[in-house]
Amino acid sequence: MVALTDFQRIGVGLVGFGLFFILFGMLLYFDSVLLAFGNILFLSGLVFIIGISRTFTFFFQRPKLKGTSFFFGGVLIVLMRWPLLGMLLEAYGFFTLFRSFLPVAFGFLGSLANIPVLSKLLQKVGESSSMV
Repeated sequence: MVALTDFQRIGVGLVGFGLFFILFGMLLYFDSVLLAFGNILFLSGLVFIIGISRTFTFFFQRPKLKGTSFFFGGVLIVLMRWPLLGMLLEAYGFFTLFRSFLPVAFGFLGSLANIPVLSKLLQKVGESSSMV
């Protein structure tokens, strides 16, 4: 198990609450206040987890400037109370930033099917093909 410092634990909590507020804001028809609050919590949690210098170097690498500009532009537009356009820009920026990480994440999700309890659960879900 990976040992986390207190700052990293706070960061995990901030990222979790940020994602919750973003999801909740989208469920409530793109409520701009909840989305903006979720964005601020997510970004501050990221800074707590990996540190301010590593966060800065991650976002402002030369190949990632396009994704960074779309992501932060989307955050700015959400803060200006245009939530739908802002979230679209953020989503494009997010996928552009984490494009190289997505195959690793999907590979990890695919390996979850090899865990005994989860494989049985996935088989049960796959068997129930109710059309209702």
